[in-house]
Amino acid sequence: MTQDEIVDLLTGKIKLVRTELGYTQDKMADILGISKKTLVQIEKERIKASWTVIVAMCALFRNSDILNHALGGNPLDVMELVVHEYVAVPKEKTWGGHVWWKEVDLRKGYRLQQNVISQHFRILDQKDHRVYSSFEENEARKRLKEI
Repeated sequence: MTQDEIVDLLTGKIKLVRTELGYTQDKMADILGISKKTLVQIEKERIKASWTVIVAMCALFRNSDILNHALGGNPLDVMELVVHEYVAVPKEKTWGGHVWWKEVDLRKGYRLQQNVISQHFRILDQKDHRVYSSFEENEARKRLKEI
């Protein structure tokens, strides 16, 4: 996914996230650092949200069911991956791919999986900790061989 694709996808989810949390337009606009007028324009899909607004929403509402379902997992993980192209720092323990993931390859106990929504790849260790993520399948397979 690209920044533009994420903006397109999540612009239409801002109102859903706001109602999921029970916020008024005034409160949501204040939290996101935009005017109520701008929020109304975004919610009516007359304009797109900016990348900054989308990132703020994902950071501040990372536990939103709407955002997690739209992106196939933790919104901040997807944002980080889009910005940095790959993530190779060991991360928190995952659920092991029970939701949103399909197995692609297995080597020495490490699993390469692909997210069925965002299409990005990740490598999990034997204890389901994420050790690598990338949108590039070739890079993920290369890293899996190196492990």
